Amino acid sequence: MINVGIIGTGFIGPAHIEAIRRLGFVRVVALCDTPLEVARAKAAQLNVPHAYGDVDALLAHPGLDAVHNCTPNHLHADINRKILRAGKHVFSEKPLCMTADEARELVQMAQEAGVVHGVSFVYRQFAMVRQAASMLRHGQAGRLFSAHGSYLQDWMLLESDYNWRVEANIGGVSRAVADIGSHWCDTVQFVTGRRITDVMADLSIVWPTRKAGVRGGSTFTARQEAGGDEDLPVTTEDMGFVLFRFDDGSKGGFHVSQVCAGRKNSLSFEVNGSEASVAWDQETPQKLWVGHRSQPNQWLSDDPGLMEPDAAGWAHFPGGHIEGWPDAFKNMMLQYYSAIRNGKTPAPDSRGFATFHDGANVMFIIEAIIKSHRQQRWVSVAS
Repeated sequence: MINVGIIGTGFIGPAHIEAIRRLGFVRVVALCDTPLEVARAKAAQLNVPHAYGDVDALLAHPGLDAVHNCTPNHLHADINRKILRAGKHVFSEKPLCMTADEARELVQMAQEAGVVHGVSFVYRQFAMVRQAASMLRHGQAGRLFSAHGSYLQDWMLLESDYNWRVEANIGGVSRAVADIGSHWCDTVQFVTGRRITDVMADLSIVWPTRKAGVRGGSTFTARQEAGGDEDLPVTTEDMGFVLFRFDDGSKGGFHVSQVCAGRKNSLSFEVNGSEASVAWDQETPQKLWVGHRSQPNQWLSDDPGLMEPDAAGWAHFPGGHIEGWPDAFKNMMLQYYSAIRNGKTPAPDSRGFATFHDGANVMFIIEAIIKSHRQQRWVSVAS
């Protein structure tokens, strides 16, 4: 068995634990949160045998093989460094860190440590995203012309919606782009097999101030309490539009927003080629639309028997048994822990799970988008 520790037990930590437990050859033996009383309560709730109130104490737990960093954004870099220095396999929530320089440092540290490293870009693990990537890779869409889409939510729609992600010193200088636009960029780069090299961005803050309660709100939920509100200035974007160029000269654009009423978690993309188009929306994850000019359009479903052979392994049930976000999360954990079990660290251009290389690349894109918005011009993505 592979023994795992989890750092951070907010919105995403329990999702990691649930996915890990579905694998059968990995067990969560310890978790860490602050204060220690919170960690103990969460450990009891989630049936984890050991609880720690300090990262160093968790890293010293006997027999620990891998550690998941599920903390707020501003803690990612420092905790990832500690995990790597301890010689543990590391799986980090995105963003990998807060700056491009930190990203380069973490990639180098991970390579020198010789551990398996991963970043939580989950959408590439949906079965029909894999199907789309396979179809494009095998030339079924022809020459790529463009890619476009959006990632839309509404959990920050109201002036009274508040969360730690709003605060630049905790969540980072970018919010909507870094939180959810990062997922869109990773997904579309994975599907197309191309890299975004240049961006032009226009971002917006729709609420220059927000009313922050004593505790604020939980991620992706309505506010937890009313009253006692304080007006706090907002410096991170609520929405934005980004044009981009791929490394082969093809082009695209996406819209990202956390203030679109009625859109709970709508990541969608469409890729257009000389022979066909493909489109996917994660709120109907079992379907992939394929568009044609001279024949009827198609809706493909996630039936393993009807999928491309190199994508069918990501669908685990017969067609019609809908697999969604938790199943994609399990796929991601299966890819990651299979690499650990097999003693193989994926190459930088691996088609499996996202590694620190992918996390760094997306960090470079985010920094280019922020720079483009501030300077109102096209900006090249660093490498």
